[in-house]
Amino acid sequence: MTAATAAPAIPRRCALLVWGVAMSAYVAAVFHRSSLGVTGVDAAHRFDINASALATFSVAQLAVYAAMQVPVGMLIDRFGSRRLLAAGGLLMVAGQLCFALATDVRLAVAARVLVGLGDAMTFISVLRLVTFWFPGRANPLVVQLTGTLGQLGAILGAVPLVALLHHTGWTPAFLVAAAFGATAVLLVLVAVRDTPHADALAGPPPRLADVRGQLAAAWVQPGTRLGLWTHFVTQFSGSVFALLWGYPFLVQGQGLTPTAAASLLTLMTVAGLLVGPVLAHLCARHPFRRSVLVFTVVAATAGTWAVVLAWPGPAPRWLLVTLVLVLAVNGPASIIGFDYARTFNPAHRIGSATGIVNVGGFVASIVLVLAVGLVLDLATPAGRGTPDLAAFRWAFAVQYALWALGAVQVLRYRNAARRALAAETSAPASAGGSAAVLAVGEVVEHEGEAGADQPGVLGDRDARLRRPEAVGLA
Repeated sequence: MTAATAAPAIPRRCALLVWGVAMSAYVAAVFHRSSLGVTGVDAAHRFDINASALATFSVAQLAVYAAMQVPVGMLIDRFGSRRLLAAGGLLMVAGQLCFALATDVRLAVAARVLVGLGDAMTFISVLRLVTFWFPGRANPLVVQLTGTLGQLGAILGAVPLVALLHHTGWTPAFLVAAAFGATAVLLVLVAVRDTPHADALAGPPPRLADVRGQLAAAWVQPGTRLGLWTHFVTQFSGSVFALLWGYPFLVQGQGLTPTAAASLLTLMTVAGLLVGPVLAHLCARHPFRRSVLVFTVVAATAGTWAVVLAWPGPAPRWLLVTLVLVLAVNGPASIIGFDYARTFNPAHRIGSATGIVNVGGFVASIVLVLAVGLVLDLATPAGRGTPDLAAFRWAFAVQYALWALGAVQVLRYRNAARRALAAETSAPASAGGSAAVLAVGEVVEHEGEAGADQPGVLGDRDARLRRPEAVGLA
């Protein structure tokens, strides 16, 4: 309490400057991540590859991103956000430079690996800065704004990148992309500091046994696995559509012009910017009904895809607009998985739980990227250079297997989480009250001295959550 009281107030202007510059790095990362989505058709022609080979570009990028989540969390604790933002930005710049100059498939895949590696370091670094630079009460709003505004990078990676690609060619377009990333890195080095009161506080490297213990404890908690499968079942369809296969589907399958296809992808991103805060509000307002939101999003996505795939011939424009609007909800809905990680784990292992959850959607996306590419190659008529609409229909039908698996697992771990929570909340308050609060994860804050946010007592709300009907939290 004394340390918190003695710490000087953080000037709002400085906090906003640091956050704004870090946000520019995240916008650049999303731009680099999504740049392949609208250039997939051109990449197939440039490298003279089929759909399966093209899929390896995205798979390499996504696989590295998913695999690096837990190691990056450890590196941030050791070296701080500023260093990792700069390192991640430089890796993505190197990746885009390689992609600009590559004419060999192996070098192109290596380039996407570099992009995925740098991308993995960015978002979590920005979140750590938010923790240090903003009071606890403001954290949820700033985190939501970070994830939402970061999608501006996907808008830059759609119509502007397509226009640049078609006017200047492959190499100049990706050199400009690399220059954009380099500018963001320079801004980070000049303006970002890890904490408001001191430079980066590098701690000793964590022991391997401690890391394993934290991961094991997070994994054993059914709420963590509920979050993982929520992320799995909600994210993959919109993610794969935006990152790789949506643009070819719209251009080669539906017969749209490149500009029209890029415009639909931009609409999808803009809609996601608008939906994100709404979904976050619903989760905060109705925490006992989060799984209802999950199943609603999955049902709407699967149902809309069913209409598009069953439509005789190319789908009308209004139906394609409906599809991208529904897919726009997928990304914000996947954030519910992180909310489960927060509410079912104590503070000291939320990082481990978040890393586990984040793997779910990216594993599903990797599987779908590969499956769509494989089915497109198998279903494309012999002698035809590009897939037709029938091939795309068979390829995107693979999604239903993933939805079925994910829905079953969400139901399974929702029930398991409710049983665990019921057992924990039924324990006497004197024996397990604190653990019950942490399991529920309902943390409120009150203003301490000098405005320091301190964990508060739940009071009446705590008493209500400890009743047996609190099992509806999932």
